[in-house]
Amino acid sequence: MEEVIVRVEHLSHRYSVDWAIRDINFEVKSKGVFGLLGSNGAGKSTTMNIICGVLNQTEGNVWINNINLRENPVEAKKFIGFLPQRPPLYPDMTVEEYLTYCANLHLMETGEVGKAVERAMDRCGVTHFRSRLLGNLSGGYQQRIGIAQAIVHHPKFVVLDEPTNGLDPNQIVEIRNLIKELAVDHAVMLSTHILPEVQATCDEIRMIEQGKVVFSGTIDDFDNYVAPTSFTATLGNAPTNDVLATLEGITKVDDLGDHHYRFHFTDPKDITEKMIAISVAKGWQIEEIQLERLSLDEIFARLSGKK
Repeated sequence: MEEVIVRVEHLSHRYSVDWAIRDINFEVKSKGVFGLLGSNGAGKSTTMNIICGVLNQTEGNVWINNINLRENPVEAKKFIGFLPQRPPLYPDMTVEEYLTYCANLHLMETGEVGKAVERAMDRCGVTHFRSRLLGNLSGGYQQRIGIAQAIVHHPKFVVLDEPTNGLDPNQIVEIRNLIKELAVDHAVMLSTHILPEVQATCDEIRMIEQGKVVFSGTIDDFDNYVAPTSFTATLGNAPTNDVLATLEGITKVDDLGDHHYRFHFTDPKDITEKMIAISVAKGWQIEEIQLERLSLDEIFARLSGKK
């Protein structure tokens, strides 16, 4: 069984009288990308800041590598690497100076710092910029340096907050690939409200909305959470819409033109097989049939109660 690096139990926090999150529970395994998904203001940042030891929770517990974060924060944080939404860079430092500084902040052994910095620069593809001032790097490379500081001490658990925010399309692809590479030997938590980021990088997802977990599962589970409610078909010799609408299980038929139709149904069980059978029997010359799945945006809206 794969090792559990992070365990969150009954986590709750409130600011003044309002609860930001309520009874959050999940586990993060030792490898792969774990997505913390939610709209702005849903409670992602509160959850993430508690897990990283930036904020003390009102209720509940967080264990990092079996260490209670609240009871023993210094030891627990040795296993955490954190990239905030804005990388904590010092523009007047060189890449090597900055990563050396970060390694020392993590209380690494003096003899290990040099090797750790070299490893982080190589892993993030920034070795050739080792003497470049951080303020002179592009946004994409600054983000790489931000990831490098999060992994310089080789933590078991890496937390990335909106890591592709503000990047151009090529930079986004590069950062996504880097995240996947890190997930080979790290547990990576990716906090985002952008659905394509989840789809492109994550293995597991927890969706938070209004401070509560509303979905828990794999990316495939998420994509399939809402069952299809329609299919399209091409009929070379179709009857009228009124006739098609009387078919068992069909609630509505849309004529899309050029012999294409959209059928809305209530029960997905064997619906396409039934359509094929009746089309053959009636001579409707069925040429193509395909179930329609909701887009990730539609699923997100439905899960968050906005649809």
